[in-house]
Parts: sequence; structure tokens; C-alpha cells
Amino acid sequence: MDPILAANLRSYADGTQVAEYLATAYHARRVADAVDLLTRETRRRAARPLIVDLGAGGRAVSEELRRRGAHTVMVDMDAHLPGQAAFWQIPMVRADLSRPLPLRSASVDGVFAGEIIEHLFDPVAFLRECWRVLVPGGALVVTTPNLATLQDRVRFLFGRNPRQIDPHHPYLKLHIRPFTYSSLARTFHVCGFRLTGFRSNYVVVGGDERSMSVRFLARLFPSIGGSLVLAGVKAADGAGVRRPGRCALSPGSGTG
Repeated sequence: MDPILAANLRSYADGTQVAEYLATAYHARRVADAVDLLTRETRRRAARPLIVDLGAGGRAVSEELRRRGAHTVMVDMDAHLPGQAAFWQIPMVRADLSRPLPLRSASVDGVFAGEIIEHLFDPVAFLRECWRVLVPGGALVVTTPNLATLQDRVRFLFGRNPRQIDPHHPYLKLHIRPFTYSSLARTFHVCGFRLTGFRSNYVVVGGDERSMSVRFLARLFPSIGGSLVLAGVKAADGAGVRRPGRCALSPGSGTG
């Protein structure tokens, strides 16, 4: 097994850690911003859009999108997630997100990738797969920790590493491709997406022990916030991306 995948499985497969951090106000705000952007963009195309939630172990996004009227498909490296019996209404598919997605080309209206891209060796290949499975004009929303937060810019001035590249942190050490706003926006463009929205959850002010999360600063200056929340739509002339056909789940995809 790929060592990167194995490390992520050890930390995230049972869903416990994901559920714990999604329960915090910091990550709940990130999810709310992502759902708002994805709902806005997909509703332009369909009253009940089909949305794929990639890395859906926490279930929070799939459940909220479903409450808002979308059809959702959950995709995760472990499709047998805790408590799944209560959510049989949502199809579940097992997939390694570092490989081609088990979905047909041009088959879904929206894709959500929350806190995934920073774990992948080749984020360009991943976003191009997202482009492939989306219908023309379909929406992608990505969230990822910001490498250039206000705190980390100050740390760097004093010769300290940004928090996102701490090799000793229990889960941040798994983040092998951290992004700033400009680098993520450029990657969207290279992979055939036109940016339509950008938000952040909070700007954290102060030191590690005496810090304060400020929402209004994140609204004014999202590029220094803690989480990057980017929305884009599939451009018909996506550079360097294979042009798709149309349908749903690919044959042989493993469902839960």
C-alpha cells in the first residue's frame, strides 16, 4: 500500500478524528461557508443537483446538502463508516482519491472536496478528475488549511515554520501539499475552473495560548484566514483536461 495512503488511513479511517474536529466552531464555520457556496452554484443548474462529497468520513457536508434538497453521493477511502446504517439514503462509494475517481465523465452537478487536497501528492491530477466528472458549468468547492495565515506570516518573519508544515504535529504532518490563496487559485485555473467564490472561516489573532478567532477579518481579508474555501465552475475550454461524455457511477465502483 502507498505509504501516504496508509498514514491517512491510520488517522482518519474510523471517522472519529474527523467527527471531533467538525464539532468545533472553527471547522463548522468552514463547512457552512462551503455548503453555502456549493448550494449557490449548483442551484443555478438544477433544482435538485447531484453532488459528490469526496472524503466524506464526517458526513456533515452530505447531510447538510441533502437537507437543502440535493442528491448526494459519499466517496471515501473507507466506505464502511461508523453509523452508516442510519444514512442508507446516501449512496457510499469506496475510492482512493489519489487515483482516478470511480465516476463517469460529466455525470454530476457539484463536487465537494473538504480538507483533501493538502493530503495528495498530485493535486493537479485530482482537480482534473473533478473537472472530468462534472457536467459543463458544474461546480467544485475545495477547502484546505491556509499556509499563509496571519499567524504564520508573523511566525515566518521571526524565522519559525508555518504551522501547516510542522512534521511533529499528530495530523498536520500528513499535509504534504499546503496552499496559499494564490497557489490554489492558480491550480483551479490550470485545471479548467473559473473562480466564482472565495471565503475563509476566521482570522486567528494572537499567540497559540492566547488567540482569538475573528470572523469579520476573515470576511474582509480571506487570504489571511485559517481555511481557504474556494468555489469554481467547470469551464468548457479547460486547459489540458480530457473532454468527457455523460452518465453516473462507473461500472465496478465499490459501493457501501
